[in-house]
Amino acid sequence: MKLSNKTQSFVMHFGEMGSRWGFNRTVGQMIALMVINEKALTADEIAESLSISRGNVSMGIKELQSWRLVKVEHIPGDRKDYYTTAGDMWHMARTVFEERMKREVEPTMSLLRTQLMDDSDAHQDEYAMKQMQEILELIEMLTQWSASLNTLKPETLQSVMKLGAGVTKILDFKNKLTN
Repeated sequence: MKLSNKTQSFVMHFGEMGSRWGFNRTVGQMIALMVINEKALTADEIAESLSISRGNVSMGIKELQSWRLVKVEHIPGDRKDYYTTAGDMWHMARTVFEERMKREVEPTMSLLRTQLMDDSDAHQDEYAMKQMQEILELIEMLTQWSASLNTLKPETLQSVMKLGAGVTKILDFKNKLTN
């Protein structure tokens, strides 16, 4: 399957961004390819489109399945597996958010709680403990806020995001006036 210059540019860029979002370049390219294709793709089609090995596709599919971002479809009479995204963009964004929470934020909060509960060397580490407490409180506040946002319907979330952008502009203007 040959990609147009526009789609190839998008897929390549998405691969580069994938490394910043928690998965490798090839996996980022694979999910981008699935996002922009109307129909589900076979592993061979993915490999051919991205000029990567079939083995690399298999490993990437497993990674995307562990992130809950792709699903397998079957066509009656065809023994091949077909891969497609596990939902629309809002669903995928929520899924990535949930997975990153499990993989990154929750272990960090767990470590901070453990460190704060251990009062050995408390006097020696007083400043460090204060800083860790502040970090934990900030992460907990952000986690609670984002969890509440994550329960909203996409339309409502879009409205909240637009409202937030407006509030930010007002606060920025107010700060400029007072400084």
